[in-house]
Amino acid sequence: MIASAQTETRPLQPWQVITGGVCALVLTLGLGRFAYTPLLPLMQQQAGLSDTAGGWMAAVNYAGYMSGALLASWLDGPALRHRLYGIGIWLSLLVTMLMGMGVWPAAWALSRYLGGLCGAAGMLLGSGLVLNWLMRHGRPPELGKYFSGIGLGIVVSALGAMGMTRLGLDWARQWQGFAFLGLLLFLAPAWAWRPPVPPPLPVADPAAPAASASAPSRRWMVLMMFSYFCAGWGFVIDGTFIAAIVERQPLLAGQGPLSWLLVGLAATPAVFLWDRVARRLGGLPTLLLAFGLQIIGVLLQVLSGGLAAALAGALIYGATSIGIVSLTLALVGRRSPANPGKAMARLTLGYGLAQISAPALAGYMVHASGSYAGTLWLTALVLMAGMAALLVLWRAGE
Repeated sequence: MIASAQTETRPLQPWQVITGGVCALVLTLGLGRFAYTPLLPLMQQQAGLSDTAGGWMAAVNYAGYMSGALLASWLDGPALRHRLYGIGIWLSLLVTMLMGMGVWPAAWALSRYLGGLCGAAGMLLGSGLVLNWLMRHGRPPELGKYFSGIGLGIVVSALGAMGMTRLGLDWARQWQGFAFLGLLLFLAPAWAWRPPVPPPLPVADPAAPAASASAPSRRWMVLMMFSYFCAGWGFVIDGTFIAAIVERQPLLAGQGPLSWLLVGLAATPAVFLWDRVARRLGGLPTLLLAFGLQIIGVLLQVLSGGLAAALAGALIYGATSIGIVSLTLALVGRRSPANPGKAMARLTLGYGLAQISAPALAGYMVHASGSYAGTLWLTALVLMAGMAALLVLWRAGE
């Protein structure tokens, strides 16, 4: 039964834990969330989905994600966190199938909301379980390999949409195709290789030095939450609209799925590279570098309407956005070893708030202007504000 919790009785190898986590991210994010991006132009053409409605659907998805982050920030019991993670893996297949059941906006909204909950299960509960397992087994407390599943999920969603479009499948059949693809290829390893329920922590000696001395201060958490809010804004705008942005340019019609594929191809190896850079430079300087590069990628899309600029922007977005997520969550997780998933969830509340507000506002802006230019300029400014918060922490030596 999916509600049963594992116990630490079966030996797992590190490659199994990472592979299972990667497959879970493909299900909970790649299919449950990211398939919406390459299918958005098709749904607009064939199902009559407007720009405003498309933005609201993305906002509903992130409302679900934020609800999941709130829930994860309250949960302390490892067995319950593990159980909900498993439910999220299965539920992601159902919500993907639900999107293809017909032109039914209420069902789409329900699917997007539940898909957001699934995304939170993969991103927060799953990453917390994996990071905890790595630390308990003497492995480097890095999440780059785990978060490569986000890039792989993007690649799967892009290639799946491109392949099914060539086969002549409409938008509904493509959603159903993604659900069957997840069932056939990713469900078994995601379920079988979940990290077991962590053992209870030993009771601390009251006379011993406080273990929370190295825990994040309130100021650190507030500034990091604001920075992560800005990162969430940058992530969701391109993550939702990049294929549609490309499709809107007359000379680039038909290239939307290609741009989304490049995002995934860049993201998958980039998370490994960001871990290596962070070992040399430190977490905060590496985050500043990633923010700066992402701003360049956003500006490329707004300053040039050519294919080269659009594809370069997609590559930069893919190479930086997932890296920012991985670096930020690993940083806060390492500073909160008692319950890394809970600390990650609290930090993610700011990220989730951006992911609710940004796509809805972008939808209105595009509807009013007929262009994504204003949205991209605003995104660049928001990312600059996030860099400023990181600079304050870096200069303060935090």
